[in-house]
Amino acid sequence: MINAKRRRLALFYCRNVPGSREKDRQALEEAWKDAISLFPMPCSGRIEPVHLLRALEEFADAAYVIACPEGACRNFEGNLRAVKRIEKTKSIIESIGLERERVGLVVCSKENPISLARLAEEIMEGISSLGPSPVLGPKAMPKD
Repeated sequence: MINAKRRRLALFYCRNVPGSREKDRQALEEAWKDAISLFPMPCSGRIEPVHLLRALEEFADAAYVIACPEGACRNFEGNLRAVKRIEKTKSIIESIGLERERVGLVVCSKENPISLARLAEEIMEGISSLGPSPVLGPKAMPKD
């Protein structure tokens, strides 16, 4: 599942995403080892640009948020707030010369729910083409 060329991912997710129970999170962390850091949130609308920027500054090559389906947020419009905050964060990192793809949002489907583990795998596949984050310097380089 993992190879040395995989990037480090900070993954913030709504606790209402399928497969996001504590035991599922622990299994996911065990499978991905140091390649992924998971941050459960009561609602994706609680994410702030500073959370994503801090992850990119300190340890992650990419930072993503997984939100519950549109219209299914238990906190009314949390996932809609998350969309706006992700766009703001993308604008910020683009203004400093980083690729917009280093930050992203995945909104779950109500009709076709996908587990947290599968979503994490898809995100990791998507960011694997990104190079190491230039913000992290040489320590971010994978060991072959």
